[in-house]
Amino acid sequence: MTLAEIDRGSDFKVKRIPDDIIRIQTLRMGISEGSKLNCNEKIPGGPIIVKHNYQEIAIGRNLAKDIEIELFTEGSD
Repeated sequence: MTLAEIDRGSDFKVKRIPDDIIRIQTLRMGISEGSKLNCNEKIPGGPIIVKHNYQEIAIGRNLAKDIEIELFTEGSD
């Protein structure tokens, strides 16, 4: 599953960021493989707003299509 396919309110973990350039971009935002985040908002046709460490980050839809994630529930690893 990719970040672009997530539903609003879902908790997820970044599973894989396949492209080196994208990995560098997300690392600058404090997100790396293994990071646990929440989809705070999903703007129709626009960015995905994720929450990470009390910070909201807007990730463009094209970038989100390349970020592989896995859903999780609180308390699971």
